[in-house]
Amino acid sequence: MSTLPLNSLAFALLSAARIDAAVFAGQSLADGLLTRVDPAARPAVQDLVYGSLRSYGKGDFFLARLLSKPLEVSEVRALLLVAFYRLETRPDAAHTVVDQAVVAAGELVEGRFKGLVNGVLRNFLRQQEALLAELSQNELALSQHPDWWLAELQAAYPEAWKSIVAAGNSAPPMALRVNLRRSGRDEYQARLTAEGIVSQALGEAGLALAKPLPVERLPGFADGLFSVQDPGAQRAASLLSPAPGSRVLDACAAPGGKTAHLLEQAELDLLALDLKASRCRRIEENLARLGLSATIQVADCIKLNTWWNNELFDAVLADVPCTASGVVRRNPDAKWLRREADIASFAATQSRILDVLWRVVRPGGKLLYVTCSVFPAENKGQIGRFLSRQPKARCRHEEQLLPTAEHDGFYYCLLEKID
Repeated sequence: MSTLPLNSLAFALLSAARIDAAVFAGQSLADGLLTRVDPAARPAVQDLVYGSLRSYGKGDFFLARLLSKPLEVSEVRALLLVAFYRLETRPDAAHTVVDQAVVAAGELVEGRFKGLVNGVLRNFLRQQEALLAELSQNELALSQHPDWWLAELQAAYPEAWKSIVAAGNSAPPMALRVNLRRSGRDEYQARLTAEGIVSQALGEAGLALAKPLPVERLPGFADGLFSVQDPGAQRAASLLSPAPGSRVLDACAAPGGKTAHLLEQAELDLLALDLKASRCRRIEENLARLGLSATIQVADCIKLNTWWNNELFDAVLADVPCTASGVVRRNPDAKWLRREADIASFAATQSRILDVLWRVVRPGGKLLYVTCSVFPAENKGQIGRFLSRQPKARCRHEEQLLPTAEHDGFYYCLLEKID
């Protein structure tokens, strides 16, 4: 607990440091670390957490040059990393940042590191120009990605890896998917324009915002007029495009964005599965807000005997677990949590899911394989192996979206089962 005022920078720095330290210890932001912060302070804390985690390796680079020996206290180390990020992004408020970081340090380990935090941050400011010059010569620290991750990108995309890295280090764009059952895309865009919110039309139902905004600032969220969804993710429903009345399976459905998009496009007999009850509740909440319905079941899609009634599906969406290497700017903790061996581990899981789900596709039916990864072993390599062992499978469409300023990175392969 903290006695610091919720609206103080010290509280935000301290809260962000504790969350970062939990990530360094192996926890994921998806575990709800930010939801433990008071809603009034959450936006400020989230900015510090995401920004500091995106700066993978950069803060450690600075610490190695400003400390005589490694700092063993994880929350104090995390506080310094968060403060470095704040100092770099708000140089006009350097004095305040240092002062508030020292106040935050007073809440950790009985305040024994207040002097160290003060000294390190003031030395950082004094040496910042020289440190940044040295940083510019260190490719790993400058890239803000693990070395093995860089090697994967360089091997797979020798011409594009630098742009992928740059996208991964940037703040993500914000896009909306208008619920066409409740509003026309142009109609909703006009409503945004009337409220001074600038957007650009994308596809049939998408709108890209000129700058990210809290959903509370956008009209009609509670009424189900739109969902927040990256344009790259919006490709799934249009690629699978099941006919009205089709029997459809969304096998790894939470939090339900792609499920909802499918239902917004057509009336479907849709079954949505996910492993955890808490994640299935999120699907239910999202569908309820949008005025949509589906059968939702807590189940492991690999264990057919726990959920399948032997009735085949016309269309299957397999948005499989992956390294999330294409959406790392939205999941910056992935750079800290992932290990090189995880690629093979995820690929093995994906292979099992593909083989099992292929059994439930009717002859003439289709399966859309989706990852939010840019690593070939999870994507093109995975599909190549699948096709070699499934003679009745045909690839009808394949695309690898690399992350850009407009969208995140996704891989899609539409498979058809030959009769």
